[in-house]
Amino acid sequence: MANILIIDDDKMICDALCSAMRGMGHDAAYVLTIKDGLKEVLSEAFDVVFLDVRMPDGNGLNLLPKVREAPSSPEVIIMTGQGEPDGAELAIRSGAWDYVEKPPSVETLTLPLVRALEYREEKNAGKSPVALKREGIVGNSAQMRRCLDHVAQVANTEMNILITGKTGTGKELFAQAIHENSSRASRNFVVVDCAALPETLVESTLFGHEKGAFTGADKNHQGLVKQADRGTLFLDEVGELPLSIQRTFLRVLQERRFRQVGGKEELKSDFRLVAATNRDLHKMVQAGKFRNDLLFRIRSMVIALPLLRGRAKDIKDIAMYYMNRFCDRYGIGTKGFSPEFVDLLTAYSWPGNVRELVHAMEAALSKAQDEATLFPVHLPEQIRIELARTSVGCGKPHRACLEKSARLDKDLPNLQAMLDGTERQYLQDLVLLTKGNMKEACRVSGISRSRFYARLKQYNIHRYAEGAHTL
Repeated sequence: MANILIIDDDKMICDALCSAMRGMGHDAAYVLTIKDGLKEVLSEAFDVVFLDVRMPDGNGLNLLPKVREAPSSPEVIIMTGQGEPDGAELAIRSGAWDYVEKPPSVETLTLPLVRALEYREEKNAGKSPVALKREGIVGNSAQMRRCLDHVAQVANTEMNILITGKTGTGKELFAQAIHENSSRASRNFVVVDCAALPETLVESTLFGHEKGAFTGADKNHQGLVKQADRGTLFLDEVGELPLSIQRTFLRVLQERRFRQVGGKEELKSDFRLVAATNRDLHKMVQAGKFRNDLLFRIRSMVIALPLLRGRAKDIKDIAMYYMNRFCDRYGIGTKGFSPEFVDLLTAYSWPGNVRELVHAMEAALSKAQDEATLFPVHLPEQIRIELARTSVGCGKPHRACLEKSARLDKDLPNLQAMLDGTERQYLQDLVLLTKGNMKEACRVSGISRSRFYARLKQYNIHRYAEGAHTL
């Protein structure tokens, strides 16, 4: 017997569905608004939720993620109006088990309900504690638990994985976690930064070359694909892979065979593929910038990483984790957080996600020096300025203003301009602090040299300062 909730504003439909569910031997209840639906799933354990899209107090699809994150994590079956294919697609993308068209009948509801309950029973019966290796992945919010569950599910398979998420959300950390929890953990984890592949040397970099294959090829060179043999090949920012190489790589992915530049014989590489992107590959396919057949191959399973501001419960834990790491690295004592410091961390929108938070913590520790407690004054200036501007005119105590700014972060205008401004300021500060030492700047920022230079060029930042060093 299952516990079922129906969220629909049509009372006649709710009564009919409840009667049908009870006739099957299940417990069933209904609510008529999204607000009441959220209250129910947070206070009671449900196995399945039938959720209408068009509700008087909002769109049911916006409630779907919150339902899935409820303590009982019920399966969700969306009820959509006829002729709403976009709603059906969004339902599946948002984690719905299935969708049915309205008005629903007992026949159309029975099969998806039975299958959802079978799946739920098997999943719970086979669930056993898994001690995941998750170095650097911090947080236990519902969003993080769901992503880590995906890692546990796929780590010991051979399927190709696509990790999606905005810059700074931790895509490489998750790729590393998949590798470390797989049977290939003792072998190489090879990172290919597709955004930094030199146009003229893409094939040589990926597949290697033989001596004399081109001018300057004075010895044999093993490519990254071969280095990943029996290990994991991680294609970071796969959306930047040149179209000219996508067809070639598609065959390599299918056959696990390739030919070095200048080579006559085919070589083998038994690699497991994990790819990552911060771009919408579906739109790139429609624009003719990415091959549809390659996308089909690399996305056997998709792990979508959330924005940091969407999992505010994790922010303090992440800050503490990296504070301890930096204190160990620099040989300084662990510091405490003032309440106001934590308030600012949780109120800020973090457009640069976890990466920006890590840089902010390193900057705060550097500024605090021997002081035992971190205060808002230790945070980077641009973070404090943004929150200060948000709180002006609030007319309430500072903490209340911060809470207001946290609620308003989704309404901030011109997000891309804000992201660009934050990145530009960070790069300017980094060049100054490292006195133009590009090697040290790349180490601190955690990005490749070619990508760092590209960012400097994008924002017209001079990479030399007085006393500058070069690589």
